Amino acid sequence: MKKILSTLIILIFLAAIYLYFFVELPDQMVSHWNELGEADGYMSKFWGVFLMPLVALFMYLMFMFIPRIDPLKKNIESFRKYFDRFILAIMLFFVYIYVLTITWNFGITYNMTSAILPAVILLLWFAGDLTKKAKRNWFIGIRTPWTLSSDEVWDKTNKLGGSLIQASAVISCIGIIFPDYFIWFLMVPLLGSVLGTLIYSYLIFKKISD
Repeated sequence: MKKILSTLIILIFLAAIYLYFFVELPDQMVSHWNELGEADGYMSKFWGVFLMPLVALFMYLMFMFIPRIDPLKKNIESFRKYFDRFILAIMLFFVYIYVLTITWNFGITYNMTSAILPAVILLLWFAGDLTKKAKRNWFIGIRTPWTLSSDEVWDKTNKLGGSLIQASAVISCIGIIFPDYFIWFLMVPLLGSVLGTLIYSYLIFKKISD
């Protein structure tokens, strides 16, 4: 998986170099869109071309570094394939957003919100899958004082939390039909899932401790 991810990062940078030096793009590139999918922010050609590859590289290095410094890194190795799968999903997400941004600046316009929605939903699904598989550690998963104090509380909380995150991803699919309200279909169930999971972790901890 590391070879695949490294190759993907290299390809993104090669594409950025080609776009910057050999392709005619606006000196001021569209780089931000509002909730209606309309362009409302710009940046220079250099940052418009290289910002996303640099962000992807930073995220890749961070994800590679985390398991090395975690005191419970052996636990991370136990679900490493799910972690690597999530990293790949994030990298592909960046690539997808990058392609959308570049094509828009070529003059091919569309509703950016509607274009991004499926990728956000898929990324949320992979996040839920990783959460369900995660074992106790300090960086990945649902970390509360109660989950970090008990393997049993961790496992039960993260399994529930991961399932709720994936349920939120399914509910947010409604936003594809009503893109103007996507943020509500995404954030309301997601915030409800987070709150419910936090309460659940505390209740399970109290039940075990009593």
